[in-house]
Amino acid sequence: MAGVVAGLPAGIRLSDHISLGVIARTFPIETVRRVLAETGTASERERDLPAHVMVYYAIALSLYMSASTREVLRCLLEGLRWLWGAEAVRVAGKSGISQARTRLGDAPLRRLYEEVVRPIASAASKGARYRDWRLVSLDGSCLDVADTAANGTAFGRPGASRGESAFPQLRFVALVENGTHVLFGARLGGVGEGETTLAHAALPALRPGMLCLADRQFFGYALWQEAAAAGADLLWRVKGNARLAREAVLADGSYLTTIYPGETDRRHRTKGVRVRAIEYRLEGVADAEPLYRLVTTILDPARAPAADLAALYHERWEIEGALAELKTHLRGARVVLRSKTPELVRQEFWGLLLAHFAVRGLMHEAALRADEDPDRLSFLHAVRVVRRKLPLFAALSPCGQARPA
Repeated sequence: MAGVVAGLPAGIRLSDHISLGVIARTFPIETVRRVLAETGTASERERDLPAHVMVYYAIALSLYMSASTREVLRCLLEGLRWLWGAEAVRVAGKSGISQARTRLGDAPLRRLYEEVVRPIASAASKGARYRDWRLVSLDGSCLDVADTAANGTAFGRPGASRGESAFPQLRFVALVENGTHVLFGARLGGVGEGETTLAHAALPALRPGMLCLADRQFFGYALWQEAAAAGADLLWRVKGNARLAREAVLADGSYLTTIYPGETDRRHRTKGVRVRAIEYRLEGVADAEPLYRLVTTILDPARAPAADLAALYHERWEIEGALAELKTHLRGARVVLRSKTPELVRQEFWGLLLAHFAVRGLMHEAALRADEDPDRLSFLHAVRVVRRKLPLFAALSPCGQARPA
């Protein structure tokens, strides 16, 4: 699990993998420049802070949440001084950095995320599959953002026992690849938007061959149909009061049932969708609920026995570990996103997800080399190593050309 602090296996050093820079390697300059061109945000003239440098800067901000924006820029540019020349590289002031970030906007970061961030587990990855399925989970969370009038208007404030929360919040929903903790398909909105609403936009990232796990707040006829239409198989929990008629009991104790859009269709038996239901209890677990009810698109018990699926459902908590990495180990406990305007909040959010993907990709590579489960590696340790090595990453010239090896 993500909370387990463990060192890397003997013989594996993260620093061996990032001497050329985990960020620059994960997001090659060619891809960055193409994304900038596609979003119409490439620099028309070379500036002290050209657009491609600001893309990397937006990602680096998430690795140094407690440092000032100017200090993060100094760290980023440190490895470039020998290429540009000491006089050519100037660390801009806070105002200059803000202007450069505003020129960039959030569109390039989002496009880069959508193009690059996807499941990365291979056949050799441990803990990533159940039989022929790639395991993924669906969930959502919130992040505090800077307390400004613009952010409050754009994202809203959650209710509190005495009025409103001290900070506005953004809400997001994402899919996670259970075996690698890669967060993909993320969608961002205000705190007033429900997780189910945002999930509709995240589901197109599902693919055939995936088995998607989700908790009971996501279950509903429309969302279920959309997820199934993407080609993935589903294993979702349902609420205790959901009406699931036992239409055919199967050999493993599960049963076939039909779900409907509403009561009218149920009465007329129209628009029904056949699913398989699994009910079970957790014995000897103090905080266990009286009854767990799951439904799945896998109708044949021979392909996935009920006992396997009941145990597998609890793998959904892998996404809690991935969200903890994002909200605590990268952002920092109780740290508020620093951006003062909605557009820069969105830029910072996508930068945060890109930074998480870069670190997780590094850990997955290290785990493969050591024949280990990535869950046994420490995410926090990986982040600390990346922070130390970031100034040494592959140098990028103002024209986006790396120094020859």
